[in-house]
Amino acid sequence: MSMTETPARHEQPEQHGNTPGTGAHRRDKSVQRRRVLIGGGTVAVVGGLAVAGIASADPTSAKKGKPKPTKSTSASASASASTSATTTTVCTLNAEVTEGPYSLDGALVREDIREDKEGFEVRYTLTVVDVADDCAPLAGALVELWHCDSLGEYSGFVGGNGHEEEDNGTFLRGGQITDADGQVNITSIWPGHYISRAVHVHMRVHTDVTLTDDSYTGGEVIHTGQLFFDEDINAEIQATSPYSENTTQETLLSDDSIYDDGGASSGLLTLTALGSSVSDGYAATLTVGVDS
Repeated sequence: MSMTETPARHEQPEQHGNTPGTGAHRRDKSVQRRRVLIGGGTVAVVGGLAVAGIASADPTSAKKGKPKPTKSTSASASASASTSATTTTVCTLNAEVTEGPYSLDGALVREDIREDKEGFEVRYTLTVVDVADDCAPLAGALVELWHCDSLGEYSGFVGGNGHEEEDNGTFLRGGQITDADGQVNITSIWPGHYISRAVHVHMRVHTDVTLTDDSYTGGEVIHTGQLFFDEDINAEIQATSPYSENTTQETLLSDDSIYDDGGASSGLLTLTALGSSVSDGYAATLTVGVDS
């Protein structure tokens, strides 16, 4: 894939193994910093927006300094978010960043993208809202995710992180169409890591796609971003099998060249434990503000 943009001076290209990625950099800083305030006083919450999604869009989740999503979401926190949302709604445009060198066209449209990959379950609930339409839910959009496996290998590019395994070009890739509430649910595993990047998931939001039997054609990409995970939870997971079998050097979230410590607006997920152990997996939520 050819990327023609020039990296900002303080950023490093995304790499996989010892091979530099091409053009892996954050897009225009003026784009990623945009914020949109919707109304003043009382604004009704658009029907169907989940409380967790609203909380992730609130500016309190994008304070200076590293936000700390917890292993579970308390009822009081949810109630607080709900109360805040009924008075003033703030819609944040999510940061636009590189799609990286490991994207592929024609993702499968499916809810579960794991195939036979081992790892700890992650259940994503992503709510897409349109800042150009007063943060209304964006229905009928394709939300596409892709990421590496527990050994840091991407389907279609296996070997880039130094491991040999079967490569069918489709594992841990796929997407879903947003419903009337702008939501998708996608199940995958917690990603592994590879040299030079913190653990992350790539995301694109497409509009006007035409669905085929199991994929899509056409459409327009209106958002390209990345999703990130709490550093403390991730450290525990990366130290547990099968992730611990990957001995390549890991980059911390705080040292990542793409994540800018911007909280939800930069893709930091809200995590809720599915059990008492990290191996039980997590629910991951985020409201994704896009500009149609």
